[in-house]
Amino acid sequence: MIFQLLSVYLLAVNVLLFALMGIDKYKAKKKAWRISEATLFLFAIFGGSLGSTLGMFTFHHKTRHWYFLYGMPLILIV
Repeated sequence: MIFQLLSVYLLAVNVLLFALMGIDKYKAKKKAWRISEATLFLFAIFGGSLGSTLGMFTFHHKTRHWYFLYGMPLILIV
């Protein structure tokens, strides 16, 4: 039961963060209001670092920022 709840939570937060990376990239191209970097890192710390890392490379977003390039995978490892 606990394993199933944890699995659903991790899946949901990773899908959410993957989507947020895509949305933020879209907003960056349109020069619209953006999702803060603190929000992205906060969701990563709460279990979404895999989705963030996949979104970062899928959407080519935040890959020039060293703290994202190394920070998100480091959070995943920890």
